[in-house]
Amino acid sequence: MYQGFDKETFKKSVIANARNLFRKTIDEVTPAQAYQAVAYAVKDVIIDEWIATQKEILKQDSKKLYYLSMEFLVGRYLGNNIISICAQKEVREVLEELGFDLNVIEDQERDPALGNGGLGRLAACFLDSLATLGYPAYGCGIRYRYGMFKQKIKDGFQVEVPDEWLKDGYPFEVRRAEYATEVKFGGYVDIQWDGHKNNFVQKGYQSVMAVPYDLPVVGYGNNVVDTLRIWDAQPVDSFNLSEFDRGNYNRAVEQENLAKNLVEVLYPNDNHYAGKELRLKQQYFFISASVQLAIRKFKENHNNIFELPDKVVFQMNDTHPTVAVPELMRILMDEEGLSWEEAWDITTRTCAYTNHTIMAEALEKWPIELFSRLLPRIYQIVEEINRRFVAEIQKKYPNDPGRVSRMAVIHDGQVRMAYMAIVGSFSVNGVARLHTEILEKQELRDFYEMMPQKFNNKTNGITQRRFLLHGDPLLADWVTEKVGDDWITNLSHIEKLAVYADDKKCQQEFMNIKYRNKVRLAKYIKEHNGIDVDPRSIFDVQVKRLHEYKRQLMNILHVMYLYNKLKDNPNMDMVPRTFIFGAKAAAGYKRAKLTIKLINSVADVINNDKSIGGKIKVVFIEDYRVSNAEMIFAAADVSEQISTASKEASGTGNMKFMLNGALTLGTMDGANVEIVEEVGKDNAFIFGMSSDEVIGYEKNGGYNPMDIFNNDQDIRRVLMQLINGYYAPQDTELFRDIYNSLLNTKSSDKADTYFILKDFRSYAEAHERIDQAYRDESWWAKAAILNVAHSGKFTSDRTIEEYVRDIWHLSKIHVSLDKAAADQE
Repeated sequence: MYQGFDKETFKKSVIANARNLFRKTIDEVTPAQAYQAVAYAVKDVIIDEWIATQKEILKQDSKKLYYLSMEFLVGRYLGNNIISICAQKEVREVLEELGFDLNVIEDQERDPALGNGGLGRLAACFLDSLATLGYPAYGCGIRYRYGMFKQKIKDGFQVEVPDEWLKDGYPFEVRRAEYATEVKFGGYVDIQWDGHKNNFVQKGYQSVMAVPYDLPVVGYGNNVVDTLRIWDAQPVDSFNLSEFDRGNYNRAVEQENLAKNLVEVLYPNDNHYAGKELRLKQQYFFISASVQLAIRKFKENHNNIFELPDKVVFQMNDTHPTVAVPELMRILMDEEGLSWEEAWDITTRTCAYTNHTIMAEALEKWPIELFSRLLPRIYQIVEEINRRFVAEIQKKYPNDPGRVSRMAVIHDGQVRMAYMAIVGSFSVNGVARLHTEILEKQELRDFYEMMPQKFNNKTNGITQRRFLLHGDPLLADWVTEKVGDDWITNLSHIEKLAVYADDKKCQQEFMNIKYRNKVRLAKYIKEHNGIDVDPRSIFDVQVKRLHEYKRQLMNILHVMYLYNKLKDNPNMDMVPRTFIFGAKAAAGYKRAKLTIKLINSVADVINNDKSIGGKIKVVFIEDYRVSNAEMIFAAADVSEQISTASKEASGTGNMKFMLNGALTLGTMDGANVEIVEEVGKDNAFIFGMSSDEVIGYEKNGGYNPMDIFNNDQDIRRVLMQLINGYYAPQDTELFRDIYNSLLNTKSSDKADTYFILKDFRSYAEAHERIDQAYRDESWWAKAAILNVAHSGKFTSDRTIEEYVRDIWHLSKIHVSLDKAAADQE
């Protein structure tokens, strides 16, 4: 238990919070009010450690990490914080004494809408590991009012509605108005000569105040509390009374609207100019505020700006935060008076970049016209970065004129953000071994040849505290019973489970735990989808962001194929299968949204067909997020990791499923390669082309999906069902775009870009192997236990230690609560 936790004090705190917040006695509060009362009481326990951590960082003059990310998908805070202070048993007992169930109270919390996919969840796992390992760190992001969106499914279509997670306030955040920072957009740059050098002054700009809200990131059982700092935008002057009095009502609140728009949603639809502008504004907004404040805090205790790289490191999580490079240059030159050479030396020893994609469309590019109008001073700096870098390329490669166009930061009317991140950083890392190899040999080959010393790999990881200890308590208790609890902070210890893989009694215990988790998910599905699913069926799960390269489409086409086989032969011998999907599609991504409709249309037909005897069920879980993800991972038998080989940077869902004892059905892509290395090919179901084969087809051609359509009757039948009204009798053309994307006989676009038809037969055959394997319960239990036992490598603790060793060079801090308590007296 936590040094600072006292049951009686905690109980009094909960009762007092009910009275002070709601003017009610504890027996009168609603479950939602009880959540607030408990959350504030937990926050009280954490606060002393939070203060003590900051004092220790200051005292040791520790180097600090600023982890810059557009997303932090943190999940619900209450349960995780109770686990981190090692007081779950005590809190549960106090609440039972007060007449409450901790599980019910946890369910009252809305997931903070601060992220969407794997990028944001990785950032959250990293913060958890940083605090648990005792490293000083700030996560820096945006306090989105509505997140990406809350997903509703209406008539099978995705409908985006605001995610009002802040509606009742958020108990764990602390508003830090004293750190408010001005961020400027637009206007022009006035160049003033002072007799020694030019001074650059931005004029005629609009600005907003960035106001930070801090959330605690609680280390497990070690009194260390790091900080997630999310920025809200406030107008500099919220209300212009004189404009209002003149009847200019819109202009009176113009500044307020500018600020409000900045922080409303994560990833505004950028299919139009206004959306692009807003997205770039968001990026500069949180980066400028974070970098400005980091420099301000550094200067409070250091007189020499040249020491900055020894005390601060900025890690850019993907290309979104790349403006950190020119923003740091701006501050160092325009505010600190450094020369270009001095500022560039500091910047390129302070900034580091993580690349998360090889997808060309995700390597951000901004039109010069937009970038220069919105960020005039920043654009001047980018121009100079580009000019100097181009000169460097020409000097190093005088006989390769094509290199400039391939590598320039500014090219073809656009600012290429990934290239600027590489040029301005001292470290560039991929997130799985295969991903890093592809970056070095393919996508970023020119950069790797020119500056190989910058490139390194850091295979992603997940926090076992969130995704086993909190998400799957039945399995967590069983693991602890078998191997002790060291795995909570050192996941490599979970390897000791392997000796139980052949033990019949342990196999039975494991399968019983999996069954109970499946019953829990089946109950959730019945409540939310109205569908009865059989917990004895194979739970075959694909949950992740919806994108064509992740191939949810291949999954549902295979379900259609399987259904056709059952219709042709209702007595077909197959283990009943429940196919579970969960995914959000970006608001402007039409084909992804159409895929969601297809999944739901297929589900409607199959789930209502009594003739197949319930052998197949299809479920689309609405509004996939961390809180229901934990339940899904715990219940899964099969983990669908079926991206086109070479397209998935890493994946972390694959690791969460493995940790919870699901078997991987996947391509040799991303971190799947390393998962299979750890657990062995015999304990996974691998199919499909290799990354080299995919890249070969992309470079050299030679693949025509029409050949498969013409020669494979089963595939042809499935594709024809997309356009003959089988799943959309009211609108036979509804799925025409999906059909065209696979065959595309009339367009100049390439067909089946993600090789769905090419891999289909191999995928179907892997499913047949799963069907046969599941019949042998002893074999399945053994393979599942071995997956859990060999998941040790995939902890984010290991990833963070590698970042610290190779990139960040942070020192651990140790926080004593007794000392903190003494400081308070």
